[in-house]
Formats: sequence, structure tokens, C-alpha cells
Amino acid sequence: MPKLLPAELIERANRLNHDPRNIKLRGSFFPDALLGTIKGTEAEVAMDRKQHWENVYATKAATDVSWYESQPRVSLELIEEATPSRGRVIDVGGGASLLVDRLLDRDFAKIAVLDISQRALATARGRLADRAEQVEWIAGDVTMLDDVGQFDVWHDRAVFHFLTKAQDRRRYVELALRTLPRGGHLILGTFALAGPPKCSDLDVCRYDAQRLSGELGPQFELVRQLAHTHATPWGKPQPFFFALFERG
Repeated sequence: MPKLLPAELIERANRLNHDPRNIKLRGSFFPDALLGTIKGTEAEVAMDRKQHWENVYATKAATDVSWYESQPRVSLELIEEATPSRGRVIDVGGGASLLVDRLLDRDFAKIAVLDISQRALATARGRLADRAEQVEWIAGDVTMLDDVGQFDVWHDRAVFHFLTKAQDRRRYVELALRTLPRGGHLILGTFALAGPPKCSDLDVCRYDAQRLSGELGPQFELVRQLAHTHATPWGKPQPFFFALFERG
């Protein structure tokens, strides 16, 4: 691929942002061919992260990953508590999860799924068939996005605990603050303190209420917390910690 000048790079990225497949490319997320041309080391890290998750979904079925759950009971319970009127919900790191199916069943006002893996999003879209048109699909790295729109609920089950660098966690929180209005809610599900130190061959951070509150800062007030044991498809228990926060 010939080297692109900055103006050519921007023009090409803008064309890709209007992908007719309706998977939006947001912020600093670029396809593999473009990612290597931006921001040096930072782009290399983002590209490695993207390639890791694309490889996961290329080599494993959606039902064969450790985080698979046929009934996302805890997530649904917390989302419906956060927005009894069933408002706007974004599922961060939703990938091929079945949560989007369940949200569509409940007729929420607006549903978006954000994931770094286009392959994971394509799996979910294929499963939903015609219903996929009712969802906004956003392909991007949550630590490199500037804007994903406005939502009443930000839901994340098992993305935040992969952010082992402080600057990535800071960018994540800043995006959540831009996305949620005052009175909006953020739901986080992470490995608990007794949970595994790794997932998908990657290091993770483990949390309780105090640690999560410390990361999110004073603009998020803890409303509810709960412990949950997730069983992997092969029956291994994984201690999770879930928390519901209100944006002040």
C-alpha cells in the first residue's frame, strides 16, 4: 500500500465512515490498512489490541468464549433498574453477545453496540438478520473514541477490566462522561477481587466498589453493587463484581 499523505488519509477514512454495511467507524479507529499510518506507538498498541480480538472471533465460535452467557440476567436487571422507561442504551464491548437480542425484545428507545472487533459485530448482525437494522453498530476502540452519541445507560460487561493502563482508563471515563447526561447511569461488570488474573490470555484488573469508584471519580455515584458468579461454557466459575453508578 502506498504511503498516504495526511489529507489523503483523512479523505479515505471519511469514505470508510460511510460504510454501507452500517458498521460505523468512529474516532481514532481505523481498519488495519490505515491504522499503521497514525500516531506511531499508540497506533501500534491499538492495532495489536484490535488484531487480538479479531483473531479471537475468527478462531472461536461466539458460544465457545469464556464470557458467553445464554441469558444475560444480571445485565438486563441492572439496565431495567437504570432506565425503567427503557430509554437509550449502549452496550460497550457487546461484540457477539446476546444482550442486544434481549434488549430488542424489550423495545428500548435506542440501542447501540460498540466493539473493537468488526468480526464480532458481524456475527451479531448476522444472527439478528432484519432486526439488526434497529441497532446502531459502532466499530472502534473505546479508549480512542471521541464521541459515540448520547445515551441514558452505558453498559459494560468485561471491557473495563482489560484496561490495565491508567491512561486508557482515564480516556474510557472521559468518554463515558461525554456520553451520559446528568442522571444517566453507568453499569460495569468486571472480575471481582477473587476473580482470575487473566482472560483470553490478557492481564486484567480486578475490582470491588472502592476501586471502581476511585477509577470513575466523584462525578459517578455508586447506586448499587452485587456479586455474581459466571459459569463459563465449560463449567468453570468466575467471580464477577457488578456496579450501577449514576452520573452527577
